[in-house]
Amino acid sequence: MAVLVGLLLVSGGAIAAAALDPPDHPSVSPVSSAASSRSATSAPSPSQTAPPQAPSTPVATGARAATRGPVNVYAAPASGVFSRAVAGIPQRVYVPNVSSGTISVIDPKTYQVIKTLQVGGRPHHITPSWDLKHLYIDNPGSGSLREIDPRTAALGPTIAARTPYNLYFTPDGTKAIVVAEYAQQLVFRDRRTWRVLKVVPIPGRGVDHMDFSANGRYLLVSCEYTGVVARVSTISMRVTGTLNVGGRPIDVKVSPDGKVFYVANQGTMGVSIIDPIHMKQIKFLPTGLGAHGFAVSRDARYLYLSNRIAGTISVISFRSRSVVDRWNVGGSPDMLQVSPDGSHLWASNRFGNTVSVISTRTGGVLHRIVVGQQPHGLAYFPQPGRYSVGHNGVYR
Repeated sequence: MAVLVGLLLVSGGAIAAAALDPPDHPSVSPVSSAASSRSATSAPSPSQTAPPQAPSTPVATGARAATRGPVNVYAAPASGVFSRAVAGIPQRVYVPNVSSGTISVIDPKTYQVIKTLQVGGRPHHITPSWDLKHLYIDNPGSGSLREIDPRTAALGPTIAARTPYNLYFTPDGTKAIVVAEYAQQLVFRDRRTWRVLKVVPIPGRGVDHMDFSANGRYLLVSCEYTGVVARVSTISMRVTGTLNVGGRPIDVKVSPDGKVFYVANQGTMGVSIIDPIHMKQIKFLPTGLGAHGFAVSRDARYLYLSNRIAGTISVISFRSRSVVDRWNVGGSPDMLQVSPDGSHLWASNRFGNTVSVISTRTGGVLHRIVVGQQPHGLAYFPQPGRYSVGHNGVYR
């Protein structure tokens, strides 16, 4: 994806909803928070682990989970409990440097770059595998997904893929979804064999980011260059609705209760809150120039948003669906990751060559770490959670 310094403001909001395959949407209840304040709480260490989710066993999400109480899709990451699959893996922050063709590996305890991986091309994101065993370098410049062994930070095998700007996994663990941005496609593959299952053309240019419904039966994906958000069934693997939000929609995040989706829009300088059933924008939150990337707070009460041009972080309350704080952090914060204990927010500065470490208690910048040119979708790994649904580290 080309780096955009200028912003094009496009008015929009017209709905073009298709009723091809109505999504299954579970009956959900409001999320119950596990914490009473926005201050970070102490999370268990990696030695405090939960049994791993067996790859062959479908996960309990959506309607099934709702029968046991209020839905919170972020309950597992919010618990602070790590899967046994990551036991013994050292905590590292992996930073893809788009223009340098490198991966900077940072020790988050010392805030030092301890290794630089030469990968070539234009690496955009580092994606944890669904079973948490591997990391993948999403590199459309080389047409490949390349493994990193998180135990050694060594490069592994390469999987050929057409323009893989981003990578996701269906919550049930059956499918990988390669976001072929330049080809305007989502490519569904078997997660274990990488066999192509179906290529889905997306009716919008600049296919970028997505998130899944609470039951995992559909996803919403952004199309940056045409201002469109599309709904895609993960079962039939086809587009089932579209919404024109205008501007340049980027990152997508589902609410904890699964009722709405949040879409960052660097063109309209804010966040669209979308009803995914009727494909309708129900609210817009002004945030700042270059609204770009999301991360969920460790207690799952707040959504952090980077405003890439403004050099700020907006803090959005899931409960009130409103902006409750803004941090002036400088730089050009792009993609975000929260530390396992929730105390730090890590941000790549896309128009510079640094990564910022921000206190989630004060909003102040604690460290700036020099990396390569145009750092993008950094991953802090490992993290609490049962499995990864992709991007730069989104967990359930």
